[in-house]
Amino acid sequence: MEFKKVYTIKNFNNEQNLLGVRNVNLKMLEEYFGCLVTYRNLEFSINNEEVEDRFVRALSFYEEILNYGKNLEYRDYLYILNALDQDLIDELRELYLSKEVLYTTINGKQICPRTLNQKKYLKNLKYNDIVFGVGPAGTGKTYLAVMYAVSLLKANHIKKILLVRPVVEAGERLGFLPGDLKDKIDPYLIPLYDALYEALGKEKVDGLVSKGIIEVAPLAYMRGRTLEKAVIILDEAQNATTSQMKMFLTRLGLDSKMIITGDITQIDLDRYHQSGLVEALRILRNIDGISFNNFDKYDVMRHRLVQEIINRYEENND
Repeated sequence: MEFKKVYTIKNFNNEQNLLGVRNVNLKMLEEYFGCLVTYRNLEFSINNEEVEDRFVRALSFYEEILNYGKNLEYRDYLYILNALDQDLIDELRELYLSKEVLYTTINGKQICPRTLNQKKYLKNLKYNDIVFGVGPAGTGKTYLAVMYAVSLLKANHIKKILLVRPVVEAGERLGFLPGDLKDKIDPYLIPLYDALYEALGKEKVDGLVSKGIIEVAPLAYMRGRTLEKAVIILDEAQNATTSQMKMFLTRLGLDSKMIITGDITQIDLDRYHQSGLVEALRILRNIDGISFNNFDKYDVMRHRLVQEIINRYEENND
């Protein structure tokens, strides 16, 4: 089939952003639509008329967002394609044209929802006291939870942030690592520290930790505690046992919120223990004040290869 001109860039200032570095977006469009794409003098041509309407709709929406002053990255372009094919154009407009900002980091970076599932997640964090965020790595479920907690702390809505993780080895043995218990568990907590450092800066975080305003602890240390006016985040919750999960959830005090994040495809518990996260997802449905948020591969906000890796593992398990 011959090539047909189907779209002309309306604003030449959008050209480089639409093409991407080394024309990476052209390659993405070819792979997604299953056709060849050529570009010359602001004009896109394709060799498959069957995808013309979808192709034009995508390019038109891209330009609409760019003209609004939003900067799109590779992951945004791909996410928009998938959402448009689900007829979610109105929801996408609300997402990308919104001025909603969750938090501004110490370096001036504005933290905003980047996907519809992230937007729903942040809404549920605002209106529910127990929130589950479940999905693959890179979807922002823990990162956004930390940023949300910091925003409440800075606004004086809470007095404490507690970051919790179960200490379960992923094929390695902590007993062979040097140091005391804190030294052994700190590697598990690096992603949480990283988000805090980005939000507040290392010096500020270290000061809040020394004052006990921010506390990082293994899940086992939660027994017997009741926390009020706090945000408690349980990360890697798929590695909590059923009894640990029950123990954790019953620590919730007045004016507090709990955020539980995890990936049920990466459970490191031995075969004798059931994942407390899986059990909680089954038995805690339809309780007012508890929300469940599912993320998928299209919510991945890391390097584009992360989504491809997830795709391959899903295909291999089918």
